[in-house]
Amino acid sequence: FPVLMSLPPTAGFRRSMRLCRRKSRTNQQSCYAQCPSSCFSALAAPYEEVVRYQRHPADRNRLIILVGPAGVGVNELRRRLIASNPQEFQSAVPHTTRVQKSYEMNGREYHYVSKETFENMVYSHRMLEYGEYKGYLYGTSIDAVRTVLDEGKICVIDLEPQ
Repeated sequence: FPVLMSLPPTAGFRRSMRLCRRKSRTNQQSCYAQCPSSCFSALAAPYEEVVRYQRHPADRNRLIILVGPAGVGVNELRRRLIASNPQEFQSAVPHTTRVQKSYEMNGREYHYVSKETFENMVYSHRMLEYGEYKGYLYGTSIDAVRTVLDEGKICVIDLEPQ
């Protein structure tokens, strides 16, 4: 199944519990004594109510990253999400080192760059994600995501874990 990436509020809870368990093994003290504010209070209410997210007009739009292995439908999910509301959702234009085809337009399907330029972007931490396929480099730059967000849209990208 495709996974929608975001940092859940319970991520800190899991980390606190791991640290607490690790400490309690070494010192043989209770979890509450080791980390009273984070562990104990989280144990009292480990679940949060799920409600529909209502974005405040002053809030910036967000990046949505769909992650899943090849064949599970993250690309299709991204396409459907964008098709359902193209005024709100848009994909970032990725970069590639492959040769531009005759029917393609630079900046529409891809940003076509040299391998040297692409590698410089990677080394200067300007790529959000990147990978190689059939000898060519592909990736999404931070600037491409910012372009979508600056247009007032929610940026949606899909990734295949490597």
